[in-house]
Amino acid sequence: MGLEHRIILSWVDPGSTVLELGCGDGMLLSLLADEKQVHAQGIEIDAKAVRECVAKGLSVFQEDIESGLSEYPDKSFDFTILDQSLQQLKKPDHALKEALRVGKKIIISFPNFAYYTVRLQILFGGRVPVTPALPHEWYDTPNLHFLSISNFVEYCKKRDFKIEKSAFIRNGKEVRALPNLLAELGLFLISQ
Repeated sequence: MGLEHRIILSWVDPGSTVLELGCGDGMLLSLLADEKQVHAQGIEIDAKAVRECVAKGLSVFQEDIESGLSEYPDKSFDFTILDQSLQQLKKPDHALKEALRVGKKIIISFPNFAYYTVRLQILFGGRVPVTPALPHEWYDTPNLHFLSISNFVEYCKKRDFKIEKSAFIRNGKEVRALPNLLAELGLFLISQ
């Protein structure tokens, strides 16, 4: 288990209700169910990933989170998680508002597009960067929105979202200084 998932696990209370949006193959949901005995549910658009989740015994529905979460009542989950899926959404603002509506708290992680190696690749290479946190070529990337840690903090201030906790990672280690420059990945626990 990597540092990102260890941090997320440390933020989730045992026995909580969790909805992961864009849960992929269910790795994080499985960890949460096993380690924290959460009542986990996931939403994933990819049919193959949904089958992998179901094979693991997870409750996952094939849906598009872009269309909203209207079937879920307000505050029906303790935590809503977007683990490296926010930047892949066409309407991230709408998705975050919906995630905060159905969840009491949201955990979000995303690659930091202002990480110094990304900046250097653009500056000296003149090309869209490829890094461990951004492993896709420009023509094959699922990322639609390129945000930095500073962008996200500013967004939370504009929306009056409270950042309860944050963590920043580079090369599997926590970054404590200058995260917008030195971190590959940002993680946030937010509430309204």
